[in-house]
Amino acid sequence: MTDTVASSSVASAKQASPWAPFTSRVFAVIWTASLVGNIGTWMRDVGAGWLMTSLSASSTAVAMVQVATMLPIFLLSLPAGALADSVDRRRLLLGVNLLLAAVASGMGLATQLGAMTPGLLIGALLLAGVGTALTMPVLQSLSPLLVDRSQLRSAVALNSMGLNVSRAIGPAIGGAITASLGVAFNFYADAFTYLAVIAAFWWWKGASVRASTDTPEQLGSAMRAGLRFALHAPALQRTLLRAGSFFLFASAYWALLPIIARRELGGGPTYYGILLTCVGIGAVAAAIGLPTLRKRLSAEGTMRLGLVASILVLAALATVRNQAAVAGVMGVAGAAWISVLTTANVTAQTNLPNWVRGRGLAVYLTVFYGAMALGSLLWGRLADGSSVPVALWCAAALGGVALLVAWWKPLPEGEPDLTPSMHWPEPALSPAMATSLGEDRGPVLITLEYQVVPESSREFLAALRQFSHERLRDGAYQWGVFEDVATPGRYIESFLVPSWQEHERQHHRVSRADADLQAQVQRFHVGTQAPRVQHFIAPHPAAPGGGWRNAAANGDHHA
Repeated sequence: MTDTVASSSVASAKQASPWAPFTSRVFAVIWTASLVGNIGTWMRDVGAGWLMTSLSASSTAVAMVQVATMLPIFLLSLPAGALADSVDRRRLLLGVNLLLAAVASGMGLATQLGAMTPGLLIGALLLAGVGTALTMPVLQSLSPLLVDRSQLRSAVALNSMGLNVSRAIGPAIGGAITASLGVAFNFYADAFTYLAVIAAFWWWKGASVRASTDTPEQLGSAMRAGLRFALHAPALQRTLLRAGSFFLFASAYWALLPIIARRELGGGPTYYGILLTCVGIGAVAAAIGLPTLRKRLSAEGTMRLGLVASILVLAALATVRNQAAVAGVMGVAGAAWISVLTTANVTAQTNLPNWVRGRGLAVYLTVFYGAMALGSLLWGRLADGSSVPVALWCAAALGGVALLVAWWKPLPEGEPDLTPSMHWPEPALSPAMATSLGEDRGPVLITLEYQVVPESSREFLAALRQFSHERLRDGAYQWGVFEDVATPGRYIESFLVPSWQEHERQHHRVSRADADLQAQVQRFHVGTQAPRVQHFIAPHPAAPGGGWRNAAANGDHHA
C-alpha cells in the first residue's frame, strides 16, 4: 500500500513538472538531436536570407527565401502525415535526413565556387523544404511514444522550446560564421548537424512502431481519411482557423527581417544574427514562463495576449529606427510567437486521437506553412510596391482582424478522452460472408433503429446530429436519419462506409468521448432492447445481379 502511494506521488510530481518528459531517456536523446538539427537549419536560413540580399535587390526575392522553405510543407504535409500513420517512421526519417545533408552540402559547394544564383538558391531551398515536409508530421506524431499521456502537454511545450532554443543559438552562430568564414560554411555546418538526427534514430528503434495496428491503408485512402477527419472535427477546425489567422499577419516580420536589418537599419550579417537571437531568447523565456502563465490565463487568454503583442511588434518595426531598440522589440516578438505557437500546437495535439495524429498534424502544418508562405509573398510584394513600413502597418491591421476572429471563434477548452473505447460489438457474419469479406468489399451500409417518445423527438434529433460528426469523422462518407411515416417516434439512422476494412477500422477509432456522446443519443431510445444495428454490403461483382443497386444483408446485432 505504501509503495502504491509513493508511486502515485512520484507520478503526480512528474505530471506537475513542466520538465518531467526529460526523465525519459528516449525523449531527452530525441529532443537533443532535434535541437542540434534545428540549430543547423537556422544557420542555413540565416545564410540563405543574407545571401539573397547580395544576389538580388528585390524585396520579393528576399521574401521568396521564406516562401521556398515553407511552400513544400504546405503542399506535401498531408501526404507526409498519411505516411506517418502507415509506414516505418524510423526508416523514413533516416532516409530523408541523409537527403537533407546532401542538399546542404551541395548549397555550400555551389556558394563557395561562386556558382550560386537566385534561382539555384530558391530551388535548393525548395528541395530542402520537401525533406522538411516529409519529416515534420512524422516527428510530431512520435510524441505519444516518447512520454506518457499525462506528460504530453509538457512534451509539446518542450519541443516548441527546443525549436526556439535553436532559434536563439543558430542565428548567432550563423551570423558569426557568415561574417568570419562566409555563407558557404553555414551550409556545410547545416549538413553536419543532420548527423546528430541520423545517429539518434539509428539508436532508437521505437520509431518503427506503426501508429495503428489496423490493416495498413493505401496512401490515397489514408489522405482522404485525414481530410474527412479534419472536415468533421469542430475543435480542430477552430484551432486551424485561429492559427491560420495569426500566421498570415505575423509572417510579415519573418519575411521582411533581412531587409529591415540591412536596408532600414543599416546593419550587417552579425546584426541580423543578433536580431534572430533576440527572437530566440524571447521565445525561450516565454516557453519557460508558459506553465506559470497558464495557471492564471486560459489557452484562449494566452493566445490573445500573443496576438496583441505581435500587433504591437509590427507597429514598432514600422516606426523605430534604433538598432538596440529593434533588438528589444524582436525579443517581444519571440515571446509572442512561442506563446501562440505552443498554445495552438498543444490544442491541436490534444484533440487528435493516435490513429490520425500524423494526418491531423499535417493538416495543421499545411495551414501553418500555407499562411506563412502566402503572407511572406504578400508582404514582400507590398514592400516592393510601396515600402517596408507600409507593409508592416498593413500586417498590423490584418492582426486586428485576427483579434476579432478570436472573439468570434475562441479556442476549445479541455482535453477529451480520445482513448479507443472498443465498445462497439463485432457484427455477426454468415460463414460465406466472412470468407467473401476477406477481399475487402464495399461499400457498406450501416443502419440503426431507434424508438423515441414523440415528445422527445426534437432533443433526440439534435443529439443524433451532433453525434453524426463522429460517424463522418471516423470513416463514413455519407450520413442520414429517416422517420417512419407509419410509426411515430421510429427513426432509422444510416451511414455509408467505403469498404468493410474501413468499417472495421471505424470500430477501433471510436473514443471514450465518442462513447459518451453515443450514450446521450441512446438515452432517448425507449425500446425493450438496445437499438437494432444492421450491416448491408454491395453484392460481389461476380454474383448474379451484383452491383450497387442490390444490397445483401450480412447479419445484424444489437448495439
